[in-house]
Amino acid sequence: MREFTLICLLAAATPAAPSTPCGGSFGGFVADLREEALARGHAPSVVESFFRGVRQDQSVLRADRRQGVFQLPFVDFARRLISENRIRNGRRNAERWDSVFDRIEAEYGVSRGILLSFWAFETDYGAVQGDYNTRDALVTLAHDCRRPEIFRPQVFAAIELHARGDLDPQTTTGAWAGEIGMVQMLPEDILTNGVDGDGDGHVSLKTSPPDALMSGAKMLVDLGWRANEPWMTEIDVPADFDWSLSGLPVEKPVADWAALGVTARSGDLGPAELSASVVAPQGHLGPTFLVYPNFRVLFEWNQSFVYVMTAAYFGTRLEGAPVFDAGDPEPGLSDAQMKRLQQRLADMGHDVGGIDGILGAKTRAAVRAVQEEFGLPPDGWPTPGLLNRL
Repeated sequence: MREFTLICLLAAATPAAPSTPCGGSFGGFVADLREEALARGHAPSVVESFFRGVRQDQSVLRADRRQGVFQLPFVDFARRLISENRIRNGRRNAERWDSVFDRIEAEYGVSRGILLSFWAFETDYGAVQGDYNTRDALVTLAHDCRRPEIFRPQVFAAIELHARGDLDPQTTTGAWAGEIGMVQMLPEDILTNGVDGDGDGHVSLKTSPPDALMSGAKMLVDLGWRANEPWMTEIDVPADFDWSLSGLPVEKPVADWAALGVTARSGDLGPAELSASVVAPQGHLGPTFLVYPNFRVLFEWNQSFVYVMTAAYFGTRLEGAPVFDAGDPEPGLSDAQMKRLQQRLADMGHDVGGIDGILGAKTRAAVRAVQEEFGLPPDGWPTPGLLNRL
């Protein structure tokens, strides 16, 4: 299911500015990569082996050009991704790899639910890992001038993996953007956070669930995951709840939310001192959640709000949470309607971050502002009714 994932853009430092950062003839570009690899200290035999037969993959460029953001609202997106089959397989894998998850929870403090969720959504528990040649994908995207600063360092990370015996440039395949394995990690992430979970001397994210799961856990910790803390719980709010307090920008201790009448649908709200935000992805008539600092870490793995919401919820579901109360949310906007809304908001002086049809944080903030002006619940969810009033 890698087509649902946005790449995690991590900064990378290189020892010297490349002479040909992108573009030009593909052959000349590869020659420049070879020279830089040698200058970095890689053995000539490793460099020759890595680049032998490298080709520009047009299918990678087509995939890059057609990638989009997730336009479905949360309830629809979650129902599409969370099937009974995925739930059964998740529970089956939780039981099969119970000792690995016990080890992860003891060493990293990362819950099995969230790892199972990403494992499910990224590759259907390893069944669909992508069939793009990883070496060719990375070199193609490094040559392309859209984001060379991201992909060129990944090429050299892949060379290092090859030198260690953990990447075969001829046969290693993965997603179009160069991610590898069951939880889809880029080469630099593997170098930094790869774990030999099964003890065979190699980090094999494509074939070893212990390696993949432990590497994914270590990466989450590296991104800021706080050990043994929750990430999300579904809540009920009182009828008179102030919806201007909802949204990720507003954080309060759990005790303060409880004092405002917020209650957990199952279990409890978590430690009283833990910081949290109330999130209603489809407005005050839809499902509502309390999210904690670990929820925010998930945006370092994937930048889509609806994807992160769905992955976070599925993780709780795999650990026993009930099916969310979908409520009866008002319909959202189509892409064209969203762009009209953003244009109108921009004309009114609001910063929406661009007329792109994406319900991002700035658009939600602008929507809240006009909802308050109209005396509507300021929940940040744009509807056809709101668009008509504007």
